[in-house]
Amino acid sequence: MKFVIDQAIPFIKGVFEPYAETVYKDGMAICRKDLLDADALIIRTRTRCNEALLSGTSVKIISTAAIGMDHIDIPYCNENGIFFLNAPGSNSGGVMNYIFSALYGAASRERIPLSGATFGIIGAGHVGTRVEGMARTLGFKVLLNDPPREMEEGPNQFVSLDYLLENSDIVSMSMPLTPSTQRMADGAFFDKMKFGAIFINTARGEVVDDDALMAAFPKLGPVIIDTWNNEPDVNRELISKATIATPHIAGYSYQGKQRATSAAVRSVARYFKIEPLYEFFPKTELEELEAVKLDLAGLTQGEITSVFQYNYPIFTDDFMFRVNPGKFDELRQQYRYRREFYV
Repeated sequence: MKFVIDQAIPFIKGVFEPYAETVYKDGMAICRKDLLDADALIIRTRTRCNEALLSGTSVKIISTAAIGMDHIDIPYCNENGIFFLNAPGSNSGGVMNYIFSALYGAASRERIPLSGATFGIIGAGHVGTRVEGMARTLGFKVLLNDPPREMEEGPNQFVSLDYLLENSDIVSMSMPLTPSTQRMADGAFFDKMKFGAIFINTARGEVVDDDALMAAFPKLGPVIIDTWNNEPDVNRELISKATIATPHIAGYSYQGKQRATSAAVRSVARYFKIEPLYEFFPKTELEELEAVKLDLAGLTQGEITSVFQYNYPIFTDDFMFRVNPGKFDELRQQYRYRREFYV
């Protein structure tokens, strides 16, 4: 067997070598020629898996060490018998950590009180559910918008998008990128938001219309952006205007990468019946990288801010991106994974 693997996936080198020929390449450089005799393709989100890449190859399974699936041509794979799997929920803890470190950090810098604020979450999947849990623990009122879940579970715990936008002091984007969510945050979207509301996007850059967001800056409070249109060639004016800007690293926690790589390895192992890898999970190399439980009971907003910044000093990531906006991919590839925190 032959497996082609994105060299940027952590913890994976040496795992499959006893069982298959392995080829490691930069995810964006993987080409059709590499896959002509390959059985498995193990990637992140930087490899576009479409007919141009896959036609005439022997790829049987695509395993993605990430939650997103918009880089995979699903109809083509279905039509051609190519199995595909992602790693749902693997980055949810890291993204939740990012959102609250960024939220409290931005609020502190701009002296915005968060007590009694309403937190609107668009997309209540793995990430949105983790964000909801932390928000409720911290005393926020929470509004949820998730049409697919509402159709399945009923309307009781969900609100319309318009109601959420009109009543939320914080609006956080956590939905997947689909035809219905592409450019969701357009001019009408921002017009409905409250004056001074905080806007956070950790979903996909393509869920936001950049021009509409730029036009909305005078109305909005802090704007926190981790995902961008046209990555890695992102809008530098938008970087300069954002309160916090980072290069798509919200989910880059140590535990998140362990879970994502584990999911990718296990799916390939089970497909090819490599039994020793059925329960594969990377070992934590250092004790200080173990996830940490936080006790936030009775703390003031300032004290909570300090705890979050100690565990994830997000302004370091913001600074590194601002001074190196042209090194989007390099900053991601060389990122030092941080440990997760939870309550």
